[in-house]
Amino acid sequence: MSIPTILLAVLGISILVIVHEGGHYLAARAFGMRVLRFSVGFGPALFRYQPKGSPTVFQICAIPLLAYVQIAGMNPSEEIDPKDPELYPNKGVFARIVTIFAGPFANYLAASLLVFGVALSGWPNAKPSQPMVVATVQPGSPAARAHLRPGDTILRANARNIRDVADLQKVTRSRSGQATEYVVDRNGREITLRITPQRSQDGRGIIGVTARTITEYVPQPIGEAARMAIVTPFQQTVLQLAGMVELAKRRTTEGITGPVGMGKIVAEQAAKGPVEYLLIIMLLSVALGLFNLLPFPALDGGRLMFLGYEVITRRRPNERFEAVVHTVGLLFLLGVLVLVTFRDIVG
Repeated sequence: MSIPTILLAVLGISILVIVHEGGHYLAARAFGMRVLRFSVGFGPALFRYQPKGSPTVFQICAIPLLAYVQIAGMNPSEEIDPKDPELYPNKGVFARIVTIFAGPFANYLAASLLVFGVALSGWPNAKPSQPMVVATVQPGSPAARAHLRPGDTILRANARNIRDVADLQKVTRSRSGQATEYVVDRNGREITLRITPQRSQDGRGIIGVTARTITEYVPQPIGEAARMAIVTPFQQTVLQLAGMVELAKRRTTEGITGPVGMGKIVAEQAAKGPVEYLLIIMLLSVALGLFNLLPFPALDGGRLMFLGYEVITRRRPNERFEAVVHTVGLLFLLGVLVLVTFRDIVG
């Protein structure tokens, strides 16, 4: 990874957390709450700015990861003046729900805007290459045993011309268990390989290769771009939820990544081009919004659960109990973060 792609990764992740906290900030100010601090990063402050007449100190800190907004009255250790109308606890339950929900909502809104912009400029559409160039060969597959290699161009199979992967599938699917001649071009030389396709679960013959693809960037009409801006974040949410359920079933953290792992992924996509960079930022924005909506202590979803209890019972939960629950949840999340960050670094 080059230094520019690493910087782009840090910038992208930082913008996502700023967007998230910006949602909390704007909602809190809209309901007249006093916001004491909007911090980008942690550690010693390198830059501070407080607009004239504003209660908020905006600061950038030495460790430019994550961000936070300090709303007056949210810290359980603060003394609450019941007559102060700008404190978070003194606002109505609706105002507090919107303020908490605004962070994840801002991430989903950012994801939708990214999809809309990319769709208008050119949405990536991967098509199989012509001719049929092998991209990968599955280890232990019939193709691997016959020494077919990535980069080989399949010209003919069973004496039939092969133009693309569709032609290859037509020939191969009916040849399960039958030795078949595949003529390939390797560095300008024609080579004949005898491959016996194996039977897949659905009864088709397969040899265990994937085709090289060519990515085209197709601008979408504004109506289609608007539809994609709504549908795509929802689809990604469903996929990510399914992934979380699978991880829970397997009782593993293998699919969880921390800031270092996310940075690596973003840097890799940034190296591929601006569209790939923006799309991975979109996916991470959805992931950040979804993660914070999970009904877990210390997350926005956990706070919304307590607010939901207040709506249903029409009485507030015990503040000390809620503070303890969120503290325990925070310590657990920090422990998981340390674990996955260590694994991302050593891995």
